[in-house]
Amino acid sequence: MTNFAAQPLSNIKVVDFSWVGAGSYTTRILADLGADVVKIESSKRIDQIRVTPPFKDGVPGVNRSGYFADRNAGKRSIAVNLKTPEGLELALSLIEDANIVANNFAPGTMDRLGLGYEDVRVRRPDVIYLEMSMQGRDGPNARHVGYGLTIGALAGLQHLVGEDGRPPIGTGTNYPDHIPSPGHAAFAILSALRHWRRTGEGQYIEISQTEATACVLGDAFMAESVGVHQDPQANDEATAIVHDTFRTAVTEEWIAISVYTQDEWRALTHVLGISTAVDANWVTNTAPGSEHAVREWIETGTTRWRAAELMERLQSAGVRAGVVQTARDVVDSDPQLRHRGHWLRLPHPEVGSFLYNALPLRCAQWPVAPRFGAPCLGEHTMQVLSAAGLEPSEIDKLRAAGVLE
Repeated sequence: MTNFAAQPLSNIKVVDFSWVGAGSYTTRILADLGADVVKIESSKRIDQIRVTPPFKDGVPGVNRSGYFADRNAGKRSIAVNLKTPEGLELALSLIEDANIVANNFAPGTMDRLGLGYEDVRVRRPDVIYLEMSMQGRDGPNARHVGYGLTIGALAGLQHLVGEDGRPPIGTGTNYPDHIPSPGHAAFAILSALRHWRRTGEGQYIEISQTEATACVLGDAFMAESVGVHQDPQANDEATAIVHDTFRTAVTEEWIAISVYTQDEWRALTHVLGISTAVDANWVTNTAPGSEHAVREWIETGTTRWRAAELMERLQSAGVRAGVVQTARDVVDSDPQLRHRGHWLRLPHPEVGSFLYNALPLRCAQWPVAPRFGAPCLGEHTMQVLSAAGLEPSEIDKLRAAGVLE
């Protein structure tokens, strides 16, 4: 049986005001590490990804979004009207018993609700308080709001993903919401927790999601700063001899191959059975615009193979190679993800179960995984408030007054 009590954050409590992608995934990471994350929600301003596809069985509903489920596994939900004095006091009373407060709203939103850092510090002086807006709390663009795609465009990510002379195609997902923003925020919180455990001092953490995304493009910014313009990269890799995707024997199967050294080049040509007389330098120095000739020449070898078999042969020969998979392949067929237990099915009170992805990291001494699935809207209101010391009659009065939704 999995011992979730041994998780590193098992004694940490989080009051989570985050919504949509980046903030919710930040606190999902904390939940996977064992923190008790209470998500403060409202039926009057529903988290947008609760009503964002894909929905279980294709049926829309606030408790049926797979996107919401994956970002909020392992959390408890209470629905509170924060615009009432009683709702505000309820939130502050929960914060008194919490270590971390998190939000990813536009700057000033929490202050107007009476839940800004200075307000919260009165009730919990050692709080670790996270704000992660689009472009920071201060500055000429602080009031601008947006999402992952907007942030990717502002940071320059979209420009780099595509082919030269054609419009940007992006990454196919809201990359800033999934990697740089929650990654930076979660690391900052863990660092603040380490400091708190050693000193008893809280922290105010203010993150610009645009800056977090720019941080993962450091080499491109450095190049631009010394006058080396960064064009769209398509599948290019400056230090590679070969770095592309190629057709195989089956029309819908493709394989990605990367070659960096002369030894890898010789291994590739040997496995593919193509001429070893062609020097790797010829491929590296092929004139721009002639890359299709290199592709066609390599594909005289790759099109003799099924993708999975060729991947295994190339990897065994020391060549980086991977089958280009569909989303269904990744979930159903990827042997590495299956071996690592990356995909989980957890029960859900309304739809039966959802599919979740685990964190990419593993630790030998304790489990890193959600303890339970995503919550229905307000599912844990009674449970959370009862644990906070409210009597059932008090909870009923709050519900009748519209404080609880």
